[in-house]
Amino acid sequence: MNQKVSAAQLLQPHRRRPTRIGLVSGGLGAYWPQFPELLPQLQESARYVTGRFQDLDADVIDAGFISDAQEAAAASEKLRIADCDLIVIFLTTYLTSSMVLPIAQRSRTPVLVIDLQPTEAMDHANFDTGKWLAYCGQCPVPEVANVFRRAGIDFRSVSGHLKQEAAWERINQWVHAAGVRGRLRNARHGLMGHLYPGMLDVATDLTTVSTTFGSHVEVLEFDDLRERVNAVTDSEVAGRLALARELFVLDDSVNDDDFAWGAKVSVGLDRLVEDFDLDSVAYYHRGLAGEQHERLGAGMILGSSILTARGIPMAGEYELRTSIAMLAAQAIGAGGSFTEIQALNFVDNVVEMGHDGPAHLAVSAKDPLLRGLGVYHGKRGWGVSVEFDVRHGPVTTFGLGQDRDGSYVFVTSEGEVVPGPHLAIGNTTSRVDFGGDPGLWVDEWSQTGIGHHWALCVGHRAADIKAAASLLGIEHRHVALR
Repeated sequence: MNQKVSAAQLLQPHRRRPTRIGLVSGGLGAYWPQFPELLPQLQESARYVTGRFQDLDADVIDAGFISDAQEAAAASEKLRIADCDLIVIFLTTYLTSSMVLPIAQRSRTPVLVIDLQPTEAMDHANFDTGKWLAYCGQCPVPEVANVFRRAGIDFRSVSGHLKQEAAWERINQWVHAAGVRGRLRNARHGLMGHLYPGMLDVATDLTTVSTTFGSHVEVLEFDDLRERVNAVTDSEVAGRLALARELFVLDDSVNDDDFAWGAKVSVGLDRLVEDFDLDSVAYYHRGLAGEQHERLGAGMILGSSILTARGIPMAGEYELRTSIAMLAAQAIGAGGSFTEIQALNFVDNVVEMGHDGPAHLAVSAKDPLLRGLGVYHGKRGWGVSVEFDVRHGPVTTFGLGQDRDGSYVFVTSEGEVVPGPHLAIGNTTSRVDFGGDPGLWVDEWSQTGIGHHWALCVGHRAADIKAAASLLGIEHRHVALR
């Protein structure tokens, strides 16, 4: 069975709401009586742009075509009420900055200015003033940029022609970024247990998560999970075991009792996530002498991996910042699996990275394996763990760093997962070629403010993540060896 197809069929994806894009098009109304054929041409271009946005996986709130400052004010009010993740202003021809500024000011939403002339170039020999003006959307871009700067508003733009796919790829990056902003603005992050002892980098000020991203952090107890696991029935365990057999290959090392316990905890985790309306969870519990909370913490990997595959990232070791990065990666369709450095290979020039614990099935090269472990390294407990090779090809490492003043940064690096030997120890594993000396990569990656863990994403997605950082008002740092 093809794991990726079966996972999509078997697991109900989680989504809070679609990305919400506000759209307004416009030009200077003084032109319409002067050049009667101009407005219909520009409105046709606006309909094409609206159609392209409506083809995306997003809700589009179209505020229509504006011709003066009064119409701009009405459009800004409509978009303000819509609570968009991004507002796109299509400059079809010249318009005054007084028509654009209210939309950005009153909505308090990041704005993208696009100017897409009808074709690649004018037909100079056959053009008059009216036909030229349809190509004049670039004319006000510097004006708008200047006014935004003076108003303290971040300026972003995409210039091109109407059917230029390169321009639409850049526009789509901003839509992906808006998806990250929308996902984090509305997210409810579960934080269960306590900090892994001694990991000072993992400690996160919960207030700054809310003030930076707009997210809510729900503080949970392992008691909340315990009581839900206690309520799981034998038939529910049997159903979860059947699902797990469809999703995973079972290694001979898997103990039946440990497998059943992982399935029971998995059902309880589903209830926990549903009851608290969570979009992600970070957790850790040290435990002692095999008591129930220790067994709960040790039995989380199966259920956490299933939830992560559904779009509800789970991160061990109380790694809230990494669960946020995983959720952001999920928002752009890049997977996002819990990852750390395992070792360096100076013969093949690769960084070996992965992690025990929760894994994102979407990044697996083939059907993932469940392996039984008699001990978890650095943690108490035992049970089943997920193991697979990450899909070969382009990947992006993406994490949330933190600076001395407490501010967050998005940190990325792009590489290629290449074939080679892997440890068979119940970890997700990848061999990533970053295009140079792996030791140098570790040094430069560590200088960014990144912590112990990050999300491993499928594809080269640094441009999307950089755009998301812009919309969220935080810094982006990128590590590249070549």
